[in-house]
Amino acid sequence: MKEYVLKILLLFVLVSSYSFSADVNTIMQKGNEYYRSNQFQLAIDEYNKLVNQGYEGASLYYNLGNSHYRLGKIGFAILYYEKALKFSPSDEDIKHNLALAKLNLKDKVDSLPPFFIFTIWEGLLGSFSISGWTIIAYIIFILLLITVISYFFSRNSTQQRISFFGGIAFLALFFLSIVLLTVKMNKEFKIKDGIIVEPTVTAKYSPDASAKDGFIIHEGLKVRLEDKIDNWVKIRLEDGKIGWILDKNIGEI
Repeated sequence: MKEYVLKILLLFVLVSSYSFSADVNTIMQKGNEYYRSNQFQLAIDEYNKLVNQGYEGASLYYNLGNSHYRLGKIGFAILYYEKALKFSPSDEDIKHNLALAKLNLKDKVDSLPPFFIFTIWEGLLGSFSISGWTIIAYIIFILLLITVISYFFSRNSTQQRISFFGGIAFLALFFLSIVLLTVKMNKEFKIKDGIIVEPTVTAKYSPDASAKDGFIIHEGLKVRLEDKIDNWVKIRLEDGKIGWILDKNIGEI
């Protein structure tokens, strides 16, 4: 009886998974058809159905970015391109369209030029997503195990030396990949950035509608999210300015 119930449950899970996958493909195809026929708002409505179901992915966010860009909604376009890059950091099409969208930015926030070592580090860190660094660490670990096994089963000293130094190299690479993976996870889970999505936003000095105005920013600007009180979000600009804006004016990457 128990085996029968388990089989029924397994069949239900498989059918549900297949149905969900088919539904996702149908919605994506419908959204793509609307996009090709220049019905961009209808395309956005279709793609948002998947977002509301909890579906994520580089292609989905890339399509949303393209659709918003064609409607002139630069803030939302940049937001979804940034979201797409989190899933596929090395995608040249996403990078190109993001750079194109940023040409429309009104705010030019000055920031201190980073030390070149930090630039190299950030570039290396951003080369892959969390899943990408996880796969790399796993592959290097497997190669490390192979060199260890090879060392103990080598038939001559030359093979042992090659295995020994290869093992040291893979061990160093493994530790580096673990460090990069840890930093990447910490950055994505603890450090939050957002994109201004409204044409013009006035930041306040405190989370209160009657508070004194701080500064004005425009759609598409990328800011750091530092705190949240009710429907107010504390933001920090690259030049160090701090202010509070309503959460409806910003989208979290």
